[in-house]
Amino acid sequence: LTPFSASEDMRSNWQGKAGRSPLQALYESDQFEQSSLQAVHQQRREMLSNVCSRYTRKRRLLQPDDLRHLVVDDTHGLLYCYVPKVACTNWKRVMMVLTGQGKYQDPLGIPAHEAHVPSNLRTLSEYSVPEINYRLRSYLKFVFVREPFERLVSAYRNKFTLSYNTAFHKRYGTKIIRRHRQEPSDHALERGDDVRFEEFVYYLLDPRTQQEEPFNEHWERVHSLCHPCIIHYDVVGKYETLAEDANYILQLVGADTSVKFPASSKTTRTTDDMTAQFFQDISPFYQRRLFNLYKMDYLLFNYSIPSYLRIR
Repeated sequence: LTPFSASEDMRSNWQGKAGRSPLQALYESDQFEQSSLQAVHQQRREMLSNVCSRYTRKRRLLQPDDLRHLVVDDTHGLLYCYVPKVACTNWKRVMMVLTGQGKYQDPLGIPAHEAHVPSNLRTLSEYSVPEINYRLRSYLKFVFVREPFERLVSAYRNKFTLSYNTAFHKRYGTKIIRRHRQEPSDHALERGDDVRFEEFVYYLLDPRTQQEEPFNEHWERVHSLCHPCIIHYDVVGKYETLAEDANYILQLVGADTSVKFPASSKTTRTTDDMTAQFFQDISPFYQRRLFNLYKMDYLLFNYSIPSYLRIR
């Protein structure tokens, strides 16, 4: 496949149902009065653009493999880059409703495991190069992000502390314990189901980890999953403002008003305070190294250095 690049003026090229760019549609539509929300999204795009221009010297060409996280909705002209641990299950459910031709009515009626079945949604990597280029130029593109260490702790809690995630315990837990625990028990080496957060951090920072294979998507950096310095996203949604940003996108593409983004009801959600507790036992040396690993996500999406880190 011939490599392809995202053109500089993609955002201005997006044509909505009325043949206007998304920003034109945004400013002209009766539904969208001039609002602080518009200003927020403009600021996020500008921040992203400024950081990209400062830190990326050479623009590389996208390969089809780079596009596996971009979910396509051809009905509404929508591209969604999903990031695990940033409400991606609910967004996939919504995308199934949007693309399902009436097969699905209510996102919450779709079981979580079904939302992650690859055949239920098409990704941009499945299209031909001309089709990819057309969609990158023409569709509304959005991504949702989250405070990087909060997302990382959420991934750790989900994949390593819950008893049912045996596949992760076997695939990653056993390796982490073998490499980063002194005198591990035979039980721990076999099951890999009691990985400590500190050991997980050592694993992420171990040079062998990325030499052997890319990071798992649950702890891979957003800039590596979604390539925001090559693909120009029209909307950068944030986990912290999930409901407002989700509603904004659905209105922007003219989704049926019956399609609602599911309200978050989880009380087990990873919070900033909880994240701080996990970092208490991580030395300043490793805190700094881990921050450097996720630094681009902090910069691109305008998250400040967490106050609980001892790296100043």
